[in-house]
Amino acid sequence: MKFPARQPPAVWTATTHSERQILEDLNHHPGRATGTTHDQRKRGVRKLLLWLKDFPGETWQQRWYATPAHSLGGKWDEEALAWLVDHDPTVQKRGALKAGFLWLVCADVLRPDVEWLSTIIRSRHWRNPMATYRDPEGFAQLHAAADRQGVDDKRKHQALIQITTIMAAKGGKVADITVGDCLELREVESRTRNQLGAGRGYFYDLLQQLEFFPADAPPTLRQLTMRSGQVSPGQLVDRYALECGPVRDLIVDYLAERQPALDYNTLEQLSRHLALHFWKNIETHYPGASSLRLPSDVIAAWKSRLQVKTRRERQPDGSVREVTTPRSSYIDLLTNARGLYLDIAQWATEDPARWGPWAAPCPITAAEISGRKRNARRKARMDQRTRERLPTIAALVQVAHQQRVDAQARLTALRNAAPGETFTVLGEVFVKAVGEPSRAVGSDFAYDSAGRLRQLARAENRAFWAWASVEVLRHTGLRAEEMLEISHQSITQYVVPDTGELIPLLHIAPSKTDQERLLVVDLELADVLATVVSRVRGDAGVVPLVSTYDVHEKTWNPPMPILFQSRAGGQNHPLGQSAIRRVLDELLLAAGFTDAGGQPLQFQPHDFRRIFTTEAILNGMPPHIVQLILGHKSIDTTMGYHTVYPQEVINGHRAFIARRRAMRPSEEYRTPTDQEWEEFLGHFERRKMALGDCGRAYGTSCQHEHSCIRCPLLRVDPAERPRMEEIRDNMIARIAEAEHQGWLGEVERLQVSRAAAEGKLAQLDERARRATTINLGMPSFPEIAGRTATLPGRRP
Repeated sequence: MKFPARQPPAVWTATTHSERQILEDLNHHPGRATGTTHDQRKRGVRKLLLWLKDFPGETWQQRWYATPAHSLGGKWDEEALAWLVDHDPTVQKRGALKAGFLWLVCADVLRPDVEWLSTIIRSRHWRNPMATYRDPEGFAQLHAAADRQGVDDKRKHQALIQITTIMAAKGGKVADITVGDCLELREVESRTRNQLGAGRGYFYDLLQQLEFFPADAPPTLRQLTMRSGQVSPGQLVDRYALECGPVRDLIVDYLAERQPALDYNTLEQLSRHLALHFWKNIETHYPGASSLRLPSDVIAAWKSRLQVKTRRERQPDGSVREVTTPRSSYIDLLTNARGLYLDIAQWATEDPARWGPWAAPCPITAAEISGRKRNARRKARMDQRTRERLPTIAALVQVAHQQRVDAQARLTALRNAAPGETFTVLGEVFVKAVGEPSRAVGSDFAYDSAGRLRQLARAENRAFWAWASVEVLRHTGLRAEEMLEISHQSITQYVVPDTGELIPLLHIAPSKTDQERLLVVDLELADVLATVVSRVRGDAGVVPLVSTYDVHEKTWNPPMPILFQSRAGGQNHPLGQSAIRRVLDELLLAAGFTDAGGQPLQFQPHDFRRIFTTEAILNGMPPHIVQLILGHKSIDTTMGYHTVYPQEVINGHRAFIARRRAMRPSEEYRTPTDQEWEEFLGHFERRKMALGDCGRAYGTSCQHEHSCIRCPLLRVDPAERPRMEEIRDNMIARIAEAEHQGWLGEVERLQVSRAAAEGKLAQLDERARRATTINLGMPSFPEIAGRTATLPGRRP
């Protein structure tokens, strides 16, 4: 372990002192208490040492661990009191015992373990004597650091109690506390408490500020306790407890071989696909499998199972039932399994000894992993999401602004009211909470007219970040990860050399595609960023440094002045993607938007990216410029984000026709002469035939030398069917005559004409059949259309 906790030695100087030396130290210590407090501690020390001497051990610490005190917890003194009453009838109260035990711990005579002390040390009656006897200078530095941060007394007291607990269990001074000691206390608290609370990690930050920890220590305790970080390929695979050791080792070796070319998030996903969804699935349903060369029926059954997934869904009556749904990642799972087979087959030619024994025919074909249909369905689904959400953007922005203003008004009225005072704001009546309700400071709480306790400061914080998220996402088209990594240093400006004009820019750090880029900041976005910066830096005048967690690489970034951060529990924390989704959900719930089915409309941060792309292209921005703004490597990806509207297609086609018309000779659009008009009308008159109409275009002559029966442009009139049949019968008679006379050339020509006549008659039959189709009364399309798509208005 990189940061181990200190292990107390078996023997140290103070725990070997005699009873007389301990009492002399108590009497002559510069920070000794006075009056009855000193006398009570002295009596308590004598009684406790008398009790401890009855237990085996060479030191007071060994005798302490020989007592049953640890099993009694906070009632440890009952055992000592019962023994002392039997041996000394003058002992009547336990207060002296607790006072004596306090001094023995402060004097480092006894060092109970952390878990036991965490249930005993709760008040300042422990904190103050520890500071006085053990390390006055260290505690003074802690007080000064907490005061500089403006931490409330409750949070500071809690942190000092935790530091006191570590010193009592490990010995030494404040400066001797290690990172491992803090981790041990945190682990103990996570086991002994129902919930840790928002501020129980502040003691670590307090010690970190005093620079007592080494340079490589994480800046916050959260980095060590709330994120697992990167693990090895073997640890990734062992999460699924594969039974076949050789196959387990093969998958580990395969991941290790692929690891240099993959980011950690992709490596973790690949390990889950291969170890869990592939081999663990095979082992569960085909026990004893030990080779990649699997029977065809086993592979077929595996593919069938993989196509669906089962989840538990709670019903309206409270019952839970299993629901089977198609697995959206089915093709990805097959692709990774196919990659395993193909990679091993290729590597076997390069290193036969290592990979050759595992080479096997790939049971997954290229056709099975074709994502054409899936991509088309996903494109249609995403386009529908955009069409439903884009028209609500303006209203959503207005709701976000109003929610923020209202929440700020409530909080301001709350903080201007006295405790217990009734105040009215925005038509709502509140009563400011008195004292400190559990969970937070009372000044942030108020009771509404229904008697519910509401934390108005938290509501204002959520409303602000919902507003900021909506504004930044809709103006920039950033990914949620990129938005949360915007720092104060990202806001920059460019000076035009010729004019001296200042152009505000927003620098986007590399994220998913490892491409950094600069975005021009318009006035609206500049106002939003200025508001965020003013809020985050507060009275200090600087943006606090916080560390963000890279969810893809499972690593912590160095401390930076991140803009999307919030203060909780006396600490500044970066906002995560889950927090952004929560505040957006609350905003949409307040807005009351619904989809076409009447269900509440949900927004994901990525929806704003698609909406930004669609609006940009609709408003005339070239797609290749949008590609650069979004940071896409391929313009196909950008166009995949663009949602096409029917009116856009119509307008584009009309514009194309207008451009084509402008390119044609101008004389074609002059007023025709009388002769040209007569010629135009004569053309249509000459298309009238005995059998029907000729469909040749204006200005063209007959290309078939008036062989109308064979001409595909002849459209026979149904009324002329008898004439057509007469022509066909005449051809049959002429064919018979030609055959009789031996005119073979004439026979061939007449047979071609006869076939054309038969075709014309067949066309007449088909038209007659269609004309007699029965009308079933089906509604027309305008009657069944659920919505009419319209082109969104241009943004000002």
